[in-house]
Amino acid sequence: MGMSVTISVATEQDAEQIFRLQYLCFQSEAALYGNYRIAPLVQTLDSVRQELVSDCVFVARLGDEVVGSVRGSITEDGAAAIGKLCVHPRLQGHGIGARLLRAAESALAEERGAKRFRLIAGHRSEGNLRLYRRVGYEAVGTSQGTDGVPMIVLEKAAGTYAATA
Repeated sequence: MGMSVTISVATEQDAEQIFRLQYLCFQSEAALYGNYRIAPLVQTLDSVRQELVSDCVFVARLGDEVVGSVRGSITEDGAAAIGKLCVHPRLQGHGIGARLLRAAESALAEERGAKRFRLIAGHRSEGNLRLYRRVGYEAVGTSQGTDGVPMIVLEKAAGTYAATA
């Protein structure tokens, strides 16, 4: 495909596009769990704007269109929580998700001192789990989402990159 998708730090101007993309991308996840109140679908635009200011947010762009996004922040225990990774359905399967993850990991380690990364995935979200394992994450436990969905917690140490498959 002759598409050149660029990864860059999100700006406040991206808030609405990220908001809409997230809503589109997480529909399939909601369907998987029969739960349309999952966090990414009920997040407000204002909340997305706040995360753009406080968190480490990256976007994938195809021309002027935001086609992917990821967010990360440092938690109390010094790990970096990475979440809300999404790639436009028509562009999935081209490695954009892995590139977004790498950008977030690098920034969180270099700029915010993260020693390890943590993310959570729904127990039925096979595509996400496959991607996370491929880039070096390992399951360390489970948790219950606020929305009642059983989640798998995955972590990896900063500076460990699995061979890209």
